[in-house]
Amino acid sequence: MSMEKKSLRLAYGQALVEAGNSHPDIVVLEADLGKSTMSYLFKEAWPERYFEMGIAEQNMASTAAGLALAGKIPFYSTFAVFALGRAYDQIRCSIAIPQANVRICGSSCGLSDFGDGKTHQSIEDANVVCALPNMTVLNPCDAVETRKMVQAMVKHQGPVYIRINRNDLPVFTPEEGEYEIGKMTRIVEGSDVVIFATGAMVWKSWEAAHQLKSEGIAAEVINVSTLKPLRKAEVLQHAAGKKAIVVVEEATKIGGLGSAIALAIAGELCVPFRHLGIEDQFGTSAHSYAELLEHFGLTEGHIAQTVRQALGK
Repeated sequence: MSMEKKSLRLAYGQALVEAGNSHPDIVVLEADLGKSTMSYLFKEAWPERYFEMGIAEQNMASTAAGLALAGKIPFYSTFAVFALGRAYDQIRCSIAIPQANVRICGSSCGLSDFGDGKTHQSIEDANVVCALPNMTVLNPCDAVETRKMVQAMVKHQGPVYIRINRNDLPVFTPEEGEYEIGKMTRIVEGSDVVIFATGAMVWKSWEAAHQLKSEGIAAEVINVSTLKPLRKAEVLQHAAGKKAIVVVEEATKIGGLGSAIALAIAGELCVPFRHLGIEDQFGTSAHSYAELLEHFGLTEGHIAQTVRQALGK
């Protein structure tokens, strides 16, 4: 099935402008990548509330924390690998510990910066930030969900990290309604197996589910767009009665969504469990995002085959 593809980065930038129109306390900080993260759109609308910090991510994180403590609502944006990797201490000590109302955008996350290789592909950002107490961690699956998340982030109390895919992705979530932080969403109904997916892997899981349907396998697909907090009750609700559980994430398998789901079902359910993600290795360069996903076994075909194996087919 073909669906319109839209940019999550553009949706993020436009949502910042929209939020800025109704919330004069919103300020935006950038680390020399505004035309990539699309935060520059806010600069065009509100130049006096936009701060170009240069290639100084530690300073940007600390400044954002200070602005939050002064009553502002700061959003700071850069590539995911820099947002967390270059400013971890400042995020931990100045943002997470005091629960400052800072919103961090890790753009070009995961493998989505396919051409730049290991140094720029942040496969561990969500996993690391999820380990920090007080942090809320979001991972949208399309442009519509991205826009709604920004709206929810404005209202939220406490620090939030959102990871944004660099590539245009199919839009398949509804325009209506608001985003509720923490709530999982059923994308496809099914009774045989449940697939918990996040980010770009939600669409891949949707495709896999429809492929499996033609084989007589009913796969339920759950969009886990809030990585933290993860609602154990919802995990168990969606997994109840299923013959197997599959988790798919575009991130390292160590300490990510798969680990969180496994912890949620431990001692509660005893069914086959399979986990697709990136093994204990860094990324690599490729000619396209699709080529990279194929290389790391994160396509609809790999998901469908994993489901078959989990069901013993």
